[in-house]
Amino acid sequence: MLGLDLQRALEGRGVTALDHADLDVADAAACLAAVEGHDAVINAAAYTRVDDAEGDEDAAYTVNATGAANLAVAAREAGARFVQLSTDYVFRGDATSPYPEDAPLDPISAYGRTKAAGERLARAEHPDGTLIVRTAWLYGAGGGNFARTMARLAASRPSVEVVADQLGQPTFTGDLAAQIVALLDADAPAGVYHGTNAGEVSWHGFAREIFRLVGAEPDAVHETDSSAFVRPAPRPAYSVLGHDRWREAGIAPMRPWLEALEDAARQGVLAV
Repeated sequence: MLGLDLQRALEGRGVTALDHADLDVADAAACLAAVEGHDAVINAAAYTRVDDAEGDEDAAYTVNATGAANLAVAAREAGARFVQLSTDYVFRGDATSPYPEDAPLDPISAYGRTKAAGERLARAEHPDGTLIVRTAWLYGAGGGNFARTMARLAASRPSVEVVADQLGQPTFTGDLAAQIVALLDADAPAGVYHGTNAGEVSWHGFAREIFRLVGAEPDAVHETDSSAFVRPAPRPAYSVLGHDRWREAGIAPMRPWLEALEDAARQGVLAV
């Protein structure tokens, strides 16, 4: 999903786009060979099956941590900048105000632990060239995501129940891809940046806006809470990220989430 939008955002720049069939990020030698000759590496590869990771943390670690370290080493050896995509799951999720970029990592799930390890390893292997971009609640035209699922349910069910006790920032992959390109173009300092659309909303509020934008009745989205959806991996209750580091780098933060969602709808992202 993000990879497709990154290719669009980087069109005309000589991009090499590799999927899992082309490159196993757990293979250090293959990473060195793949990165050679490039001036920037964006790692959008990840083990994102949050619940499965609870029962197979080693597999998640191989992709999310070892893979990140391998690509960071390869970028360092090639003299390239390295963008490592990370997640709100590196935090506990019990804050009451947006997490700043320098907030202590405190993951509560296997997925979060492996992504936090990936951050640490990437920065340790390539400290002067690694840009950590944490994101959350992604939706876009490619792949499955909450927004497209809600759009499909709006057309096929009289009502749905969505949790109202988890807050976050829906983030359009088209916006995130453009922001990552802006980060590289600005030759921004190494460190952590939060790549989410601005504002905050619950999953319930997000779903209501999706229903509205596809011409369905928002009141068909009923509130429930997390106890109705017990899963192996705990979900952060508060996933709102702060954006101060963008301003420090001279880059405007990403636009409000609702503005981005309305734009995405006009682009057909919610079409089913």
